[in-house]
Amino acid sequence: MPPNVGLEMELRQRIDAALKQAMRDREAVRLSTLRLITAAIKDRDIAWRAKGGDAAESGVDSEGILEILGKMVKQRQESARAYEEGGRVELAERERAEISVIEEFLPRRLDGAETEAAVEAAIAETGASSIRDMGKVMGTLKARYAGRMDFGAVGPKVRERLG
Repeated sequence: MPPNVGLEMELRQRIDAALKQAMRDREAVRLSTLRLITAAIKDRDIAWRAKGGDAAESGVDSEGILEILGKMVKQRQESARAYEEGGRVELAERERAEISVIEEFLPRRLDGAETEAAVEAAIAETGASSIRDMGKVMGTLKARYAGRMDFGAVGPKVRERLG
């Protein structure tokens, strides 16, 4: 059994249970957001199987689910910003409500000090000494902290540290 199957199944089960509860509670925004999450995961499962994935396995792994959720949060943050700039405050608020639902399923984000420590540890672990090693460091961070750190913000920190 792959190492993250338990986490993956737990995450899928948590999303499914939340979807059912939102249906019972008739929470429209929560329900629509959970349906979007489920659809995105199913789309990834289908693509995974089309590439030759084993039909006996459940599909996308936990890291893939966390990646999907992270992208969904980022898309909604960008949309909320655009709506605010356009004076559409009610739409921005809806995007933020969706973000809060999605973030329930993401692991706790690392704070600034934890992020710095993770960057230092990844640099030490990979033996990175120049900007050419940035890919190795970022790969290590992405493998270890998927869904827990903003890699768009971490990239410049790694570049500065290696530069």
